Order: sequence, then structure tokens, then C-alpha cells
Amino acid sequence: MSMNPGFQIFPSPARPAAELLHALQALPTANLSDNLSRHYGAGAALRPFHRGAKMLGMAFTVKTRSGDNLLAHKAIDMAAPGDVILVDAGGAMDHAIIGEIMTSHAAKRGIAGMVIDGAIRDADAIAASDFPVYARGITHRGPYKDGPGEINVPISIVGMVVQPGDIIVGDIDGIVAIPQAIAKQVIAATQAQSEKENQILAQIAAGTIDRGWVDQLLRARGCQF
Repeated sequence: MSMNPGFQIFPSPARPAAELLHALQALPTANLSDNLSRHYGAGAALRPFHRGAKMLGMAFTVKTRSGDNLLAHKAIDMAAPGDVILVDAGGAMDHAIIGEIMTSHAAKRGIAGMVIDGAIRDADAIAASDFPVYARGITHRGPYKDGPGEINVPISIVGMVVQPGDIIVGDIDGIVAIPQAIAKQVIAATQAQSEKENQILAQIAAGTIDRGWVDQLLRARGCQF
């Protein structure tokens, strides 16, 4: 393959095991983030624009010139059903990278969702759909289709580094990227946290919650009261 830095397409990595995806389906991004040291999630500038369905799948990454969606079009044609397409468009808001036509095509192909570090358009149609779409914002101005860009390379989404093949989980709180190599560890820790939180909620409902830890922590920090 001839090398053209900045204008290349690479093959996808090995897919995550189905049991990992099944386990992650039940886990919220907030708890997953806690067990990733709050270090593998996108910043608050990214928000969901769809009706609210959860997003889960393998990262299919795109890096493109700001305002250009040629490689995003190619990604929709290449990505496998169940992949999440993430587009690093540099956070630019001048031109929309995707809209109703592209998201409709992606949904028809079985893509699990799209994440744009940049803008979208046709927001009303996307808001009425269950197809997951996350972005920085909205603009009516359309994109160019000239390139350059790259597919299946490391990217940054609102400060979150994403490697091709990472497992992407998204819900109303935002998205996280989980490297496959640590997915089992993160799942086990998050499941344990969820069980602990369910116990706390049950204690709250029963009126038996012990809040003594708050004063203990304040005293340990030297707070006088």
C-alpha cells in the first residue's frame, strides 16, 4: 500500500468478544467512568442529539479536515454492523459533518451510532430518531467533500483519546471509551459498584442510611464545625 500521510485508510482491528458487549449493555457510563479513573470519557462539550437510545459498539475511527466529511462517508460504507463511527473533526463548528441522510444510511447499515467532534445538522430529524448521535452542536452549513482524512487511526473526541477497536458506551450522561485489554477488569469493578449503589439506595428508601462518613471525612481534612 502506498503511503500518503494524512490521507489513508487502515483495516479494522479484532472485534471485542460478544460477552463483553452484553455485560456493558446494563452498565451506566457514570459508573464506568468512575472505574476508568474518570479519565477515559469525553468532555461535557459533547452531548446527545437523538431520542435517548443507549449506544454500544466497537470504535471505528475517522480523522478528517475541519468541515470535510468525505472520509465520514467512506466510514459508513466500511464500518461493520454494530460499530460506532467516531469522527475527529477538530471540534470545528463552521460546517456540519453529518445530517439526516448520512445518519439514515448508517442506521440502515446497522451502525450502532455516530460521534462527531464538531457539528451536525437536520437536528429535528435526529432528535426524533433512536439512532444514537453525539456532537458538539448544530449548524445549517453543510460540509465539503475533498479530504484529506484517515480511517482507523487514533483520534481525540473532546479530549478523549480513542483507539480503533476500543469499546464505546454512550448514554444520556455522555460517552466513554474502554480499551479492550482492560474491559473485563472495568466490567467487574463497575458491576461491584452498581451492587453497592443499589444497597445504598435500598437503605435510603428504608430510612437506615448511615451518613457518619461525611463528618469523619471533614474531620480528617481538618474542617472545624
